[in-house]
Amino acid sequence: MEKIYLSWQDVERLIVAVIPQLKKQTVDIVLAITRGGIIPGGIIAERLGVLNALVASVDFYSDEAYNLDLPVFMQFPGDNLLQGKRVLIVDDLWDKGREVTAVKERVEQAGGSVSTFVMHYKPHRSIFPDTAPDFYTAITKDWIIYPWELDKNALFGVG
Repeated sequence: MEKIYLSWQDVERLIVAVIPQLKKQTVDIVLAITRGGIIPGGIIAERLGVLNALVASVDFYSDEAYNLDLPVFMQFPGDNLLQGKRVLIVDDLWDKGREVTAVKERVEQAGGSVSTFVMHYKPHRSIFPDTAPDFYTAITKDWIIYPWELDKNALFGVG
């Protein structure tokens, strides 16, 4: 597995290439999964002219004390905002697919219709063999480093 470092220009180029496909559907809400989906979600909302951009925060805790298979939603829009809406869920990466799938199920339970977008799709790692994102910029086996993934040590003066 190779580390691939993307520039801001790379990200823009990848998203712009998918915009014509996204424009073929009507989107009422862009729902970005934190943290990786926030920047692509904002770019997509801007390019599609979608005024309603919302955020979902979901995690699957796994450590010595806890190993939860069910998602924990730390932040999620109210059902009244999603009911009857066409929602595009955006994240940076589909690795195992748990986060996107959990958010999709919750939006559907609220009465929204869903399509999904990720920057990079890793089907070889997905735990959902019969499910894939509706839209993605690339399939990869590599470790993708996005430009918004800052070197936290340098940022906070640690080290």
